[in-house]
Amino acid sequence: MDDLSLARAAIDPDTARRPALIAGGATYTFAELAERAARTSAALVEDGVAAGSRVALIAKNSVETVVAIHALIDLGATIVPVHPRLTEAEVDVVLADAQPALVLRGDDLRSSGSRRAPLADARGSVSSALAIVYTSGTTGRPKGAVLSRRAFVASALASAQNLGWIDDDRWLCAMPLCHVGGLSILTRCLLARRAVILEPRFDADAVLAAVVRERATLLSVVPTMLRALIERDAGDVLSRLRAVLVGGAAAPFALLEECGLRGVPALTTYGLTEACSQVTVQRLAAPYRPRPGAGVPLAGASVRVTREDGSAVNQGEVGRILVRGQTLMDGYFRGPDRAPDPATDAAGFFDTADLGEIDAEGSLHVHARRSDLLVTGGENVYPIEVEQRIEALPGVRRALVFGVPDDRWGQRVAVALELVPGADAGAIADAVAATLAPHKRPRLACVVDALPLTGSGKLDRSRAAERHAAALAPFTRGR
Repeated sequence: MDDLSLARAAIDPDTARRPALIAGGATYTFAELAERAARTSAALVEDGVAAGSRVALIAKNSVETVVAIHALIDLGATIVPVHPRLTEAEVDVVLADAQPALVLRGDDLRSSGSRRAPLADARGSVSSALAIVYTSGTTGRPKGAVLSRRAFVASALASAQNLGWIDDDRWLCAMPLCHVGGLSILTRCLLARRAVILEPRFDADAVLAAVVRERATLLSVVPTMLRALIERDAGDVLSRLRAVLVGGAAAPFALLEECGLRGVPALTTYGLTEACSQVTVQRLAAPYRPRPGAGVPLAGASVRVTREDGSAVNQGEVGRILVRGQTLMDGYFRGPDRAPDPATDAAGFFDTADLGEIDAEGSLHVHARRSDLLVTGGENVYPIEVEQRIEALPGVRRALVFGVPDDRWGQRVAVALELVPGADAGAIADAVAATLAPHKRPRLACVVDALPLTGSGKLDRSRAAERHAAALAPFTRGR
């Protein structure tokens, strides 16, 4: 099944009465959801939306947002999802680049009056795109990844080949629908004719309650979400799930081991916006056991690791991660009058700007987003490695490693720490000194109540220095 059409799903008598969306205490069948989407589609057509039109969607997780997304997909329009937590200045940057024909904001997603912002006739070279999803822009100006309907279908089919579907599957979505991870949950479940359980935002207690109340079987989270869930899961609710997909950042192995002890099938993944979410994932197997790394490529995906000159690395050698497959974007959006920039090499591989290695079993290990790599005194330091070593120490809840400019060393390694109550920061400093090589060892540290997060719930490394620079002090026993 490869039909990304809610309207056609609702025509099928076997599907029409199946639950499609569970949100806010209500359940909507495919027929009911399709009826609402059809009304929204009609309103959008009156506003001039047609196949290929770019429509910006600035809205929180809600039934209305889901309806709008399905309406736009059925019309063949291109969705430009924009995080509602962005500042107006940040929103303006995205809209100026995407030049959408229409902007839908808030709960009034059929648009009226000041809610509309017609900017241009947005049809043309990317008419087959389902979405243009802008990267976070934490290291520079946001760029729009042009993701075709074909890419979303290929991603959904590859996920299904790995996880399979059972008749009663329900996928709980507490991730923002404005991110490719949340949007992909909708398209996967649409293709499979399964229900999405939608939470308005991530709240650990609310998610655990929804797992029980709505009989969820699948869940997608980032590591910070998983940790919060584990800490609040006194009743071992997560062990009821068939799979918990953990992506967006490297999950500390100690956290995965705790999942294993508690019967939580946490499958680590590696993905990126430009590849329509997942590229690699750990295989679902019983009994579950935690494994290091981000798993092996999904069906149809290829991953290779190269040196800077493009030559293949030796096993165990860290290099640039390149990916290829049908889930890849068509390129970065280059404006309404130009085709997307292909952004791939002659063999069709996309340079992810991430660094990692592939082990003897073919599993990918991601050491750093390339923008996160620290260079101190000419030595490369991978923040993820340092964080995982520190987080394995007693008394440490979470660690966020970042670089601070230094005239002598280029960068100094710094860390912001969340500690358990009563933890001895001096003892932790001693343990870190005994655990890490000198060039990897944080020389500056601060203890914080909560680490900064991005809108998608990931640790916000890019803003750590500016947020915590004033609190940093030497990371030694005498601090």
